[in-house]
Amino acid sequence: MSQQTAPRGGAAWALVITSVAGFMAALDNLVVTTALPSLRKDLGGALDDLEWTVSAYTLTFAVLLMFGAALGDRFGRRRLFQVGVTIFTGASAAAAMAPGIGSLIAARAVQGVGAAVMMPLTLTLLTAAVPAAKRGMAYGIWGAVNGLAVASGPLIGGSLTEHISWHWIFWLNVPLGVALLPLARLRLAESYGAGARLDLPGTLLASGGLFGIVYGLVRGPADGWTSPLVLTGLFAGSALLAAFVLHGTRAKNPMLPMRLFRSRAFSGINAASLLMFLGMFGSIFLLSQYMQGVLGYSPTQAGLRMLPWTGMPMLVAPIAGILSDRVGGRPVVATGLFFQAAGLGYLAAVATTDASYAVQLPGLIISGIGMALFFAPASNLVMSSVRASEQGIASGANNALREVGGALGIAIMSSIFSAQGGYESGQAFVDGLRPALVTGAGVVALAGVAALVIPRRRAVERDGSADAPRSSSPVLETASR
Repeated sequence: MSQQTAPRGGAAWALVITSVAGFMAALDNLVVTTALPSLRKDLGGALDDLEWTVSAYTLTFAVLLMFGAALGDRFGRRRLFQVGVTIFTGASAAAAMAPGIGSLIAARAVQGVGAAVMMPLTLTLLTAAVPAAKRGMAYGIWGAVNGLAVASGPLIGGSLTEHISWHWIFWLNVPLGVALLPLARLRLAESYGAGARLDLPGTLLASGGLFGIVYGLVRGPADGWTSPLVLTGLFAGSALLAAFVLHGTRAKNPMLPMRLFRSRAFSGINAASLLMFLGMFGSIFLLSQYMQGVLGYSPTQAGLRMLPWTGMPMLVAPIAGILSDRVGGRPVVATGLFFQAAGLGYLAAVATTDASYAVQLPGLIISGIGMALFFAPASNLVMSSVRASEQGIASGANNALREVGGALGIAIMSSIFSAQGGYESGQAFVDGLRPALVTGAGVVALAGVAALVIPRRRAVERDGSADAPRSSSPVLETASR
């Protein structure tokens, strides 16, 4: 049974604290990408070393997310949240002061460890503090901040690098982290998940499996898909994840009970999340390069021109959260995903070596609306599809799948780009970009279909545990959101 102390600072403080923490963790996914030339100039290192400044964070973040959630359930979510913030903040300072590329990569890996501990706990802490009737709006704001962080990473990184120095993309986290620590201690209530023992075998299987697959996906485009290390990572990772699934069906207290996937709500929203991040991450990765390398914008200029996409969650996501409270999350999420797919398809159709910004603008706006409609209700659906005592597990699993989806999207869409085009000329880039974006649009449309698998609110309430696990909190009321 979930245990919780009396609330301390109320829902508003919980929303501020968890949103800022989520922003820091999500921002560092892509914030380094536009700073790579400056890093190479100052710190040296080969191309592979520079790639690891991005992937070291993604790898540790993805493979330890569920373990971080399990630790919070066991030892206290607020306590472990503070531990995660401390690790992330210290590693950010170490990255800012890194004397060489090797120490920067190590600091980035430790950043990922801190993010993996604090990120999945943000939703469980927020859920504990916000009344059920207002969770849709709270998730909307939380989702808006996190969505903006993911999409605006290249803009923030490029602006700081261009106008100050690359060190500030890491120093930015330090005052935020220092401020969060006392606020979390004073304003957040402590809560616990199920009192079962930690599932160390399941943790090792999941972490090893995700590491192998993500490593293979990240290194595949650079090393070749037939590289022994890439193949070993993909096959060994797949085998370990298969063993993890088997373990989850047989163990007494598994880290991720496979019975959760009997719920159409839980299975549908996780499939939709993975596919959404696959299409979105891969598209942002290529479009930011297209705007700089082909259309000639600086990193800051490119980021500003993407604001109709990246900034839209700040405007629309809170509204999406309110809508999900009224009509359910299923139709809002599905609509958002189909909007995102339409926007990517439009951008693929109008991409040329001299495309004007006015021509691209409709696609950016449509994509932004779609992303905003997805984030808030998706968070609500994840937290609503499981028991209150299992919300930490659900949050960790969903975030891990999103990270894996992002790595998969960059790998797949980069491979399509390389097969159909390249960096030799602007036209070659466009030749590769178009089929990659079409693939991204198709994947996000498939995510919309997965969202439609989620049962309607009344169906879930009628079916009860047959399709959605019963909850000790009000989450069952919105199990289809």
